[in-house]
Formats: sequence, C-alpha cells, structure tokens
Amino acid sequence: MAQNDLTPRKIVERLDQYIIGQHEAKRAVAIALRNRWRRQNVPEEMKDEISPKNIIMIGPTGVGKTEIARRLAKLDNSPFIKVEASKFTEVGYVGRDVESMIRDLLEQAIGMVKEEEQERVTAKASELAEDRLLDILLPKKTADDGVVEMVPVEAPTPEQGEGGGVHVADTTRGKLRRLLRDGNLDERFVEIEITESRSAPMVEIFSSSGMEDMGLNIKDMLGSIFPQKKKKQRMKVKEALEKLVDEEAQRLVDMEKVTKTAIERVEQTGIVFLDEIDKIVGDDGSHGPDVSREGVQRDLLPIVEGSTVSTRYGIVRTDHILFIAAGAFSSTKPSDLIPELQGRFPIRVELDSLGKDEFIRILTEPHNALVKQYTELMATEGVTIAFREDAIAAIAETATLVNDRAENIGARRLHTIMESLLDTISFDAPEMNGQEVVIDADYVSEQLDEIVEDEDLSRYIL
Repeated sequence: MAQNDLTPRKIVERLDQYIIGQHEAKRAVAIALRNRWRRQNVPEEMKDEISPKNIIMIGPTGVGKTEIARRLAKLDNSPFIKVEASKFTEVGYVGRDVESMIRDLLEQAIGMVKEEEQERVTAKASELAEDRLLDILLPKKTADDGVVEMVPVEAPTPEQGEGGGVHVADTTRGKLRRLLRDGNLDERFVEIEITESRSAPMVEIFSSSGMEDMGLNIKDMLGSIFPQKKKKQRMKVKEALEKLVDEEAQRLVDMEKVTKTAIERVEQTGIVFLDEIDKIVGDDGSHGPDVSREGVQRDLLPIVEGSTVSTRYGIVRTDHILFIAAGAFSSTKPSDLIPELQGRFPIRVELDSLGKDEFIRILTEPHNALVKQYTELMATEGVTIAFREDAIAAIAETATLVNDRAENIGARRLHTIMESLLDTISFDAPEMNGQEVVIDADYVSEQLDEIVEDEDLSRYIL
C-alpha cells in the first residue's frame, strides 16, 4: 500500500486484523505514521522544523504494545528495531551505549534495501547465472581446440542468421538452455566454483561507548587485505543455479547506493521501539552509581531530541526517527522520568488489560489467531481439529482465571494454555493420520481442570 493511501482510518483497520482492542493506542500510532507522510509533503523550509510526536504506551505485559509497533512498521516498510531500555548502560561504563540502537537500525535498513535491490536485478542475475552454468555443462571451444564444426542447411533460420550455417556448439547450448529452464537437468550433479566471503582473524574489543562496531571496522579492514577464496563444490544443478543467481545478484548490487538509500530511510522513516522504559526510572532509595537508570535517560535524551550518530557507514541524524516507548509502570509512573525526556514523548496512551471477552476474540478473529495456527499445524500431520464455541469460551475463561491468580501476563497466557490443552494430540499426531478431533468444553475441562484447581501446579505449568 502506498504511503499516501495509508490514512489513519486504514492504518487502524489493518492493525485490527492482527490486534484485538486497544483502539486508543492504534489511533495514536496511526496519526504518528500519517504525520510522517504529511511532513514529507510540506514546503521544504518547514520540513525540518516538524519533529515526530513520540509515544509512550503504558500497560501490563501481553496486551499488544510490541505487536502494535511491529505491525505499524510493516505497513509502510519502515526500518524497525525493538530494544530493551534496561540493557543499556551509562556512557563510561562497560556495556552497550544508547547509540548502538541507531547502528543496529541502520544495519536492519541496509539489509532491507539490499534485498530489494537484489530482487530488482534478479532477471539479469538469472541470465548471468545461466550462462555460467552452461559454460560448465558445455565448455566453449577455443581456437587451440581446432576448427569449430559448421552444419550446412538448405535455408537460414532466424536462429542461424544470414550465414546459412550454425555452430554445433550454439545449437547444443540453446537446447541445453531450454532443458535447464524446463527443469530437466535439476537432478544432475555439477561442480561449480563459488566465492567464499572474506575471513579475517577474530577481533574482540571490550570498550565503552561508541565503540561496539570498532571490531567490525577492523575486521573489514583486515578482510580487504586477505584475498577472496574460491572453492569448488559438487551439487545438483538446481541448487547450483540458486547459488550462482545469488552470487551474481550480489555483484550487480551497488552497495554505495544501498548505503545511501538505507541512511535516508532510517532518518526519514525509522522506528525505534524502546521496551521496558519504566525499568530505567531511578530509585530514590538506591546508593552508589546507577549505570542503567537515570544515566541512561540522560544519554537517551540527545538521541530522542535529535543528534548525529557515527556509524561505519556514515553519519545518521536522528531528528525525524519515531520513538515508541512502552512500559508497565506498575511501581513507577511516566512522570518519574527526567523532565527533559518526558517532554520528548508528548503522546501517552494507556492500554487496557485483557479479559475473557478479549481472549475469545484473540483466539478466533485475527489473521494469525491461535486456533487457526494450531489447526494448520495439525493439518500437516493429516489430523483435523475442530474447536467448538464452548471450548473457545472455556479456554478464555481458564486464561482469565490463571491470570487473576498468578502473574497477569495478558494474551501470552493463551499460548501456555493451548500448549497444555493440545499436548497429547501434538505428541500422538503422527499416528493419528486421517482422524478428526473435536475439542469441546468437556475436553478442555478434562485436560486443564486438575492443573487449574491445583494453584501451586498452575503457577509452574500455566
């Protein structure tokens, strides 16, 4: 879908296909995404003045915070990265600094753009790969091998041209090419020479901020000194053709163009999902240096405000990257963040906890609903599973009950419930080919009641 077609209403409709409820959060991210398109279309002198409206999503685990951000990035093919805020350390301490997430985002974008470019040159790469494979299957004769035989014919054909004769090698090569394209040579074995990636001695560097990819830079530098190795491999023609197409596609891709496009895409449409941001709220009662809390907030501030980050591919500006933060904030609140950082997340959305009604919808409505997933998984073994409506309701009720008794992990509880429910069927499925299994409320009760009633057991199993 083109970006100009991604209206907020359509974005919400697309998110509704995978995520149940949380309408306010969907509206917030839909508006934020649409504002990026709007910024691209304002007058040039105003474009750089408009900053993204970063979002904080507040809600317990398993209510859809990560899924909303991930699906949003897929809608317009934006570079997207999810990072745990709690894994960063303050500048000056051993560990990952906050700038590393921008470098990781750029790596992600380069992979995306490179894949797109390889798809664009696939047709040309296929032709080149075919020629290389035909050269192996039918080596060309040289002048030293003798005179190339000509076959006289009565009248020239379009393939022969005006000469009235045709090279035997040319006709054979044409026939061989047709056989190759028709798949008649797929099972034949052939020996091909492929280029191995440059290898260099392993370099490991323990350092502080901004130095994570120094090891990669040194490796690249040393790798360029060592010559590329080529090795011969014996494989089937079909597999050899795939490898040669991939190798030729990589040669045709202009990496300088890929890097430039990737940097631009990160700067204009990149999305960073900062999970567990509540874990970097400082604790007033702590003593000594707190290298993963307020110090990290201070380091995050310039990245979110807009700064330049040095990477091995060049400078990346973060002024227009969209940051979506999320946290449960069970023992803290967003106002406990340092004031400067609070101001950089103007939109705050609270996500609702999930109950029985939401669980029933989650099990059946989305495109990737759990019931559909398990039905398809068992179908691969020739087993047909039919879920009755009363079974769906019983599963949802069980998940709600266990979430109330133990830790509330939201929709993730459904995964543990479904695994316990279908444990026997999953194990016996290879011997049940052709059978149909009907799962109703009685079956759910039979499989789960004992575990649910034993509160201590349910804490470990469900």
